Amino acid sequence: MVNYMLMITAKLENLTDLQPQGGCDDPNLNYFFKLKCERCGEMTPKEACLNLNDMVFRGKGSTNLVKKCKFCLREGTVTMITGRGRPLTQIQSQFGHFTPLMVFDCKGFEPLDFSFSSDWEADSIEGTRFDGINLSRGEFVDYDEKGDCPVMISNLRAIFRVVK
Repeated sequence: MVNYMLMITAKLENLTDLQPQGGCDDPNLNYFFKLKCERCGEMTPKEACLNLNDMVFRGKGSTNLVKKCKFCLREGTVTMITGRGRPLTQIQSQFGHFTPLMVFDCKGFEPLDFSFSSDWEADSIEGTRFDGINLSRGEFVDYDEKGDCPVMISNLRAIFRVVK
């Protein structure tokens, strides 16, 4: 059992508090990433989709994903651990720091290549809320009419770090 923390960073222009819409622990949020089998090293050709609402009940507990490696047939699980995610602030962005989003308890698989999708939110430094931000193309550009300034999200990066 290894816990991997998904961490993100981005360049935020006139924005702060970038996070998935509804917060990091929103049960309707989908997390997309590839999985690498810890036994044979085979990577899934398609991204796995994890959601807090998707539960598989097994023996003594439950998990969010049960998957079998197509190459070696080893079964693995991924369970989401809530409560450790935070929004990316403008100050963190300026210094290139990463912020945690979600922790995944992985047995038999390692998460790789997180994909940013739609349904993100951020606040302009002037107080305007931007909802439904689509980051699947790697950037977001708009204009804050209330604050009379351009807003932008670029240079998106995500990593998985082993945590306890």
